[in-house]
Amino acid sequence: MGKGKVGKYPLAFRKRAVERMRGCENVKELAKELGIHRNLLYSWRDRLAPEDRAEWEAKEAGREGPLERENRQLKEALAEKILEVDFFRSALQKIAARRQHNMPAGETASTRKSGK
Repeated sequence: MGKGKVGKYPLAFRKRAVERMRGCENVKELAKELGIHRNLLYSWRDRLAPEDRAEWEAKEAGREGPLERENRQLKEALAEKILEVDFFRSALQKIAARRQHNMPAGETASTRKSGK
């Protein structure tokens, strides 16, 4: 085989594509630009630089898509609301306990007069 060509794409092209993939944020756009399928880039990456695979997998795991980001933000907002509810519930319980503690024994709790 001459000129390092295996299959449709020369070896030099594949190496350049893998190098560009390293610094790329959007592999799908890179694949579109190069006119190849995204999965082909990943397969070239795995064949040409297997020692870098762990680094790339860690980088990909660190990326979160828009749905994961929204899900994380919603979970954080829910956790904040739960903390607020717990705080106010605790405060209301303390106020109720003080009111009961300050009333003389046998006295009924004060209520608003009805309009009847």
